[in-house]
Amino acid sequence: MAKNDTTSHNFPPIKNDLLLRTARNEKVERPPIWVMRQAGRYLPQYHERKGTKDFFECCRDEETSSDLTVQPIDEYAGLIDAAIIFSDILVVPQAMGMEVVMLDKVGPHFPHPLKSPEDKQYSEIMERKVDCAKELDYVYKALTMTRKKLDGRVPLFGFCGAPWTLLCYMVEGGGSKLFKEIKRWIYQYPQASAALLQRIAEVCVDYLALQVAAGAQIIQVFDSWAGEMSPQAFKDFSFPYLDYIARHLPWKLAEMGLEKVPMVVFAKGAWYALEDLCKTDYNIIGLDWLHDPAQAYAIAQKYGKVLQGNMDPGVLYGDRSSITAAVQNMVDGFGKGKQGWICNLGHGVTPFIDKEKLRFFFQEVRRLTSS
Repeated sequence: MAKNDTTSHNFPPIKNDLLLRTARNEKVERPPIWVMRQAGRYLPQYHERKGTKDFFECCRDEETSSDLTVQPIDEYAGLIDAAIIFSDILVVPQAMGMEVVMLDKVGPHFPHPLKSPEDKQYSEIMERKVDCAKELDYVYKALTMTRKKLDGRVPLFGFCGAPWTLLCYMVEGGGSKLFKEIKRWIYQYPQASAALLQRIAEVCVDYLALQVAAGAQIIQVFDSWAGEMSPQAFKDFSFPYLDYIARHLPWKLAEMGLEKVPMVVFAKGAWYALEDLCKTDYNIIGLDWLHDPAQAYAIAQKYGKVLQGNMDPGVLYGDRSSITAAVQNMVDGFGKGKQGWICNLGHGVTPFIDKEKLRFFFQEVRRLTSS
């Protein structure tokens, strides 16, 4: 019999299971709400808690990571229905042996990105046996600690980056506007690219399974750069590896004696792939703001899938009437929030957002979906 994580770690029982019920596509009293990057720099207390630590130091210190995860749950008490662990998708390339640093006002940087399949580093990564339990132990400690701190108030998300997005960073050396290097890789070295994408997918499965063992109650796979590909390239270099994770994570959990958890996929910019993603084993499909809510909801309903999203975070720079209008558009499109919709933004909270505008967003969702 699969283990119940509440008993194996002595976690407090869940008090607000609205998001988990919605993830199972049950009819609910209102839509659950959370937002990507809800733990972050828009909150003044984030900077106070972070202190002089750099970003990855915060991720590696389980106390700091846990505290930052819980901050928005405290700030918006009673308004948010999930927490997401404070971490980063790039801990996976780090575990695979690559150096990643976070440069102030620049973002993530790989001092030694992959140059070609002839690069010695490529063969080292392909041959390296990644011990996820050891290399990413700090993430699991933070998850377990956070579950206890949350005291059952809301469920806790674990996550990873999608293989395509991780490979983009590993090859580009950081964020990019042109994506010249990754395009060169997939079109000059398609077989080597596919082999490395598969290797990353296997590591992601192990990593996510261990997150669940540590206390994650739902997981999300972030394909942040999916929109940088044509539909055909997405089918060749992203979709197969997203699908691999969705098919193999439940098997891995069963092998470990753990119960399945809901799985979310968020392929930003891949609006053309919604129906294909609905045919996978993911329970929830994350949407960016390129989707019309009503059209997306109609497609998802055909396949019994739940949607998550999708207000443009840029609306939060506007006035309250703009926020109300955007929320109403979502509520009308996503079946009034009674089944099949987790309310979220279409991407993470962006810099310089007023935390009170975000509070108003939460309040408006609650007001406009109350029975």
